[in-house]
Amino acid sequence: MEIGRCAFGNFEAFRFAAPRNSNDEGDSSVRCARKDVDWVDIDYLQRILTSRVYDVVHETPVQHAPRLSQRLGNAVYFKREDLQPIFSFKLRGAYNRMAQLTPAERERGVITASAGNHAQGVAFSGEKLGIRTVIVMPQTTPTIKVQACRARGAEIVLYGDSYSDAEAHAYDLQRALGLTFVHPYDDPLVIAGQGTIGLELSQQVRSERYHVFVPIGGGGLIAGIAVFLKSICPDLRIIGVEPDDSDAMVRSVRRGERVTLAQVGIFVDGVAVRRVGEHTFGLTRKYVDDFIQVSTDDVCAAIKDVFQDTRAIQEPAGALAVAGMKRYVHKHRLQGETLVALTCGANLNFDRLRHIAERAEIGEHREALLAVTIPEQLGAFKAFCRVVGQNNITEFNYRYAPRDDAVVFVGIQLEHADQRLALIAQLEAAGYAVLDLTHNELAIVHLRHMVGGRAPEAKHERLYSFEFPERTGALLQFLETMDETWNISLFHYRNHGSAHGRVLAGIQIPSQDLQRFEASLDRLGYHATDESDNPAYKRFLT
Repeated sequence: MEIGRCAFGNFEAFRFAAPRNSNDEGDSSVRCARKDVDWVDIDYLQRILTSRVYDVVHETPVQHAPRLSQRLGNAVYFKREDLQPIFSFKLRGAYNRMAQLTPAERERGVITASAGNHAQGVAFSGEKLGIRTVIVMPQTTPTIKVQACRARGAEIVLYGDSYSDAEAHAYDLQRALGLTFVHPYDDPLVIAGQGTIGLELSQQVRSERYHVFVPIGGGGLIAGIAVFLKSICPDLRIIGVEPDDSDAMVRSVRRGERVTLAQVGIFVDGVAVRRVGEHTFGLTRKYVDDFIQVSTDDVCAAIKDVFQDTRAIQEPAGALAVAGMKRYVHKHRLQGETLVALTCGANLNFDRLRHIAERAEIGEHREALLAVTIPEQLGAFKAFCRVVGQNNITEFNYRYAPRDDAVVFVGIQLEHADQRLALIAQLEAAGYAVLDLTHNELAIVHLRHMVGGRAPEAKHERLYSFEFPERTGALLQFLETMDETWNISLFHYRNHGSAHGRVLAGIQIPSQDLQRFEASLDRLGYHATDESDNPAYKRFLT
């Protein structure tokens, strides 16, 4: 990649040759005309320009997305980082860090903690460079990821139920074994490796003003891209995208200091970081223009959008930027703009596709989930369908009970988002009581698979949703924590192919035992939410 005189007007001269192999160190010089770029930023630019990533990665294409462009009324492009050798951008940062180890560090080897794409990047780099690689992974890590790293010669240590457990153990091993820790995001060389994506975008996207949407986990990706692109072209806009249940960066930027989240969401596991990096926070705070947060359903819909335009299936974190782009367009009513979203990872467990497909239509506002009360009498279902009219029923769950009325769980296909409220009004006008469950997480994950069971004998029942680590013995550990006098009256679990399972449990707990029960939950350590007042539970299961 050769760049001549910079057309962006921020540097008097900008010339470099990005190294393509380990024997070509390249030549780089930067003469900065901007007054607001300090020497730390110049150092980052120099690191990006002399990055060693092109020993192993290739320049990924910026691919036009015609279907999504037409729907959104903007020119939409995907930066296809899912096409890298490990199907993720993470190879850039890991390799750049490891390629610049000293001879003594290479001799001793490296260690990292990761359950995902960074682990595969480190394993790939270790195999390529002939460096001993130790990777500490949570015991909940799916087998496919463990095997992928072992196949590249990495030494795998399984420890704990979470990334935090694995990271703490990795630092203990690092000190004991004298290894070099390769951080997944908070390292200047890792940030510089990811920043080469910005370098490529500066030549691939010829518009002088455009929006770049970047997913945020620990912040290494967006920090590297932002420091490069904003330093040479301040008119473009960098938008950071986070899940609404894993938003450590936006909270930190708003507060002016790094915050630590008590809990992070588990669906978009590739960015589930409780605390962002020190280096990444500083760069993001300085260079990123705006942030947008998205829901699980938004991400599922974005996975479908990318598939429709590319026939490639992204992991949730890989489609996060696309989800953010869609929501940002809607929020700010953008039209006629050039938008670039990073599709940055395709390491998806096949088992998760079922769950994603179920939620994609909700995320696209193409399905309404409703609890509708109908008379318990002959012909009631036919009468209900007549009111629904030509709208396609996607799901209908019902079980007879000897009562005057029945509550049915129904999914109805929508042509557009505004149709949901009109449909509810139409049903209510026909005399039906309607409860909108479209965004009720309990209903989406559990209740739609459980409709039909009621247990009036289950006195003192309380409902809790749990996040279980997906490992052998997790359920037994839960049961052994419970007092034998507390009867489990309801239980639902489905494997979604992620590191944590989601469980719904009804437990009969007398009022005088509530304090003792809550203490047992604290000892258990699983994330738990009291769902006893959830309207979906009250309507269908009590």
